[in-house]
Amino acid sequence: MPTVDQINKLIVPLFPGLMGVTITEATPERVVATLLVRPDLCTAGGILHGGAHMAFADTLGAVGTILNMPEGKRTTTTDSSTKFIGGAAVNTTVTGECVALHRGRTTNVWQTSIRNAQGKLCSVVTQTQLILD
Repeated sequence: MPTVDQINKLIVPLFPGLMGVTITEATPERVVATLLVRPDLCTAGGILHGGAHMAFADTLGAVGTILNMPEGKRTTTTDSSTKFIGGAAVNTTVTGECVALHRGRTTNVWQTSIRNAQGKLCSVVTQTQLILD
């Protein structure tokens, strides 16, 4: 199983790295990460863009699935649902906690809670990852 450092090195040149996602914990049951709310990730109102919430959560669910897959497999998101609850202001850090709801042979289902710097829930994202040959 890859370490947190190995996962972070893997994502640096990819879209999650461009966003600034930093994995802080990673187990087959739970993935935690942080994201600095930069101006370029915000709406005109200076809050984290909905698409950034979704991409952040998608990354965490994919990492969790990778930690559960047999070697030689790959994964893709087949379904994602986001509920927006509160905002995260520019120049603060959000934390995403992603937990496994289902870890099967062909699919994984993950739920990510994204909280702002004050710990207030900002969004909940539930996604399904398909495991492919």
